[in-house]
Amino acid sequence: MNILVINGPNLNLLGERESEVYGESTLEELMMWLETSDEGADHKFKFYQSNHEGVIIDTIHDERQWAQGIIINAGALAHYSYAIRDAISGIKIPTVEVHLSNIMEREDFRKISVLRGVCIKQIYGLGKQSYIEGLKILNNNG
Repeated sequence: MNILVINGPNLNLLGERESEVYGESTLEELMMWLETSDEGADHKFKFYQSNHEGVIIDTIHDERQWAQGIIINAGALAHYSYAIRDAISGIKIPTVEVHLSNIMEREDFRKISVLRGVCIKQIYGLGKQSYIEGLKILNNNG
């Protein structure tokens, strides 16, 4: 299965930013770990990170013919980007929303995700394991 993994704003700072919340792995380390995991075997991955909403939307559009499943950690954009929601909804590719931290135990605005309704599942609070759980869901869905 071709898996598109999209990471949003500030995730390029993983390993530097609030390690008590987001862990100590860099984004590159996390993506390599996902790709080489047992669950990642027999998949092809494309990894993208952007701090810009439009670039994320363009990536979803541009990769819609290639991707058979999407894991998205849209960061703060998950809480208010109806444009990303519409992009996911418009392509009809199984998508799992993931978050490293437990968004239900943080600020009130983080508890709301506008993406949740167009994703097949939302995973949060498991650290980097959230990505593995997202991949497992795509494996079972495909």
